[in-house]
Amino acid sequence: MSNVHAMLIVAVAGIVTAALRFLPFLIFGGDRKTPAYIEYLGKVLPYAIMAMLVVFCLKNVSLVSAPYGLPELISCAMVVLLHVWKRNTLLSIIGGTACYMILVQLVF
Repeated sequence: MSNVHAMLIVAVAGIVTAALRFLPFLIFGGDRKTPAYIEYLGKVLPYAIMAMLVVFCLKNVSLVSAPYGLPELISCAMVVLLHVWKRNTLLSIIGGTACYMILVQLVF
């Protein structure tokens, strides 16, 4: 792949990303009211995506062989506790990831 080809790929990806970001404002901007189903999706989809990510991350955990899913369980508990305590999603994700990496690399 040449440099020109790589630059074209990056440019197209940037243009598509920008277009997808601007599209809702073009469609629903101005005086038009956002349809109720779009508002509903905006409320429920973040939770659905987070649930899918949790399932995806925990799908290969083995509960019948060592370490019996303990690093994952402890890290999930850390995420929940951090989020209940600070109500900060970024802190919860970073804290849970750091906890998991420490457990996997140093403990289990």
